[in-house]
Amino acid sequence: MSFSPVPRYSFRNVTDIAPDFLKERGIKFLMVDLDNTLAAYGQTKLTDAVSKWADHMKNSGIELYIISNTLKKERVASFAQQLVVESISGAGKPSPKGILSAMNAMGYEAGESALAGDQILTDTLAANSAGVLSILLRPIRCQNPFLAIRYMLEAPFRLACKNRM
Repeated sequence: MSFSPVPRYSFRNVTDIAPDFLKERGIKFLMVDLDNTLAAYGQTKLTDAVSKWADHMKNSGIELYIISNTLKKERVASFAQQLVVESISGAGKPSPKGILSAMNAMGYEAGESALAGDQILTDTLAANSAGVLSILLRPIRCQNPFLAIRYMLEAPFRLACKNRM
């Protein structure tokens, strides 16, 4: 386990992550952040592209799980229902506690698990601390000035990722 802010892999969008990419690395369980990863802030429905991607993942044997820091349980539950997956809200990232809880509940070990998300200071730190494969994505939309500043502060760590896909 590492407290590194550098992600192991970086992709443009969640839909760019292929099942074969995960399987080649022994990953069977993909935890995915919700806001600005699966859906933009304020969005209430998944795009067709994300729905098709999720179906392809599940049909390929990759189990999906939504792990979000938001305290809006209804929002997380709504997206989990759309994808027909389990979820956790109020995960407390960058603490690895929510990730470890999700893996324990679903019966997976760190070596067969990954977390994909848009923020280094929450998602990447939590994944690396939990010992799971960290996958950083570009945020879907950056409307909030505070998030824009945060993403700018994260830029050096995004650039430090050696495995940009």
